Amino acid sequence: MPNTPRNAPAEVRAVVAEIRPEATGVVSVRLEPAAGDKMPAWEPGAHIDLVLGPDLERQYSLCGDPTDLRSWRIGVLREPASRGGSAHVHEKLVVGDEVLCRGPRNNFALDAAEEYLFIAGGIGITPILPMIRACAAERKPWRLVYGGRTEASMAFRTELDAHGDLVTVWPQDEKGLLDLGGLLATPSPGTQIYCCGPGALLDAVEERCATWPVGALHLERFRPKDGALDGENSTFEVVLDHSDISITVTADQTVAEAIEAAGVDVPTSCREGTCGTCETVVLEGDPDHRDSFLTAQEKASNEVMMVCCSRSHSDRLVLDL
Repeated sequence: MPNTPRNAPAEVRAVVAEIRPEATGVVSVRLEPAAGDKMPAWEPGAHIDLVLGPDLERQYSLCGDPTDLRSWRIGVLREPASRGGSAHVHEKLVVGDEVLCRGPRNNFALDAAEEYLFIAGGIGITPILPMIRACAAERKPWRLVYGGRTEASMAFRTELDAHGDLVTVWPQDEKGLLDLGGLLATPSPGTQIYCCGPGALLDAVEERCATWPVGALHLERFRPKDGALDGENSTFEVVLDHSDISITVTADQTVAEAIEAAGVDVPTSCREGTCGTCETVVLEGDPDHRDSFLTAQEKASNEVMMVCCSRSHSDRLVLDL
C-alpha cells in the first residue's frame, strides 16, 4: 500500500434534477451541477458524501453512467430505523433543492480480471450497476446474483433485466437465502468477486471466500461489522508529526475528536469506520484497528488507520498530520 491516505475529496454544489421511485422503499436521485455544465468524473465503485443539513451527512454509491458527466445518480433506501439521512431524502428532498456533495471517492474500484462475480443484497446493488455497465462495454465475462427481501423491494430491475440470464434475481420470500455455499464452494482463479449489501451477507461471503486466492474478494460495507467498535478504551498520546503537536486522547474521546479539539482539521464522514474518509498514515506506534474498511493485510501492516474509531495498543502514536 502506498504511504499516502485515500481521502481529500472535492466539494461540489449540485441541484436535485429528478427523484424517481425504483422499488418499494427505494428512490433514485439525479444530481446536476449547480454551476457549470459538468460533474466531476468518476469510475465504477465510487461514492459521494451527500450533505443534507447541519450534522446530516451520508455516503451513497454512484449508480449511473460514468460516461455521463452531466449528472450523477444515487439510490437511497428508506431505512425503517433511519438515523436521519434516508428519511430526509424520502420525505423532505425535492426537485430543485441544492445540496453539497463531497467526492467522488473510490474505495471499491473495479480491478482488472479475467471474469467477475457480482453479489448484491438489497440496496447493495447500487455500486454494482456501473461495474456491470463497464464489463458489458468491455465485453468482460461477468454474472450477477442479486438477493432481496421481496421482488418488489429489488431496485433497478428494468436495467438488470436487459442483461438476460447473466443476472440471477433471488427474492428471499420466494427462494430463501442465497445459496452462497454452492456459489462460492470452488475457488476460480482469475475471478474477482465484488459484494455489497447487508452485513450478514458480507460476513457470510467473506467466510466462504476464505479458501479463495488473497485479493479475490472485494467488499463494501454500509455499516460496521458486529463488534468492530467494541473494546476497552484507555488514554494514550498522539503526536501530529507535520503539525508538531502532541495531544492526549482520553478514554471518552476518539482520535479524531482529540485532533479536532487541538485545532487541526481531519476529514471525517461516517464516524464509524466504514467509509475511509479519515484514513491517516501511521508513522510510529501500534494502532488498535476498529474499522470495517481496511483489509486484514492492511491492518496487519499498521501503515494507516481510521482515526474516527480506531485507537492505540501502544502508549504513543505518531501520525502524519
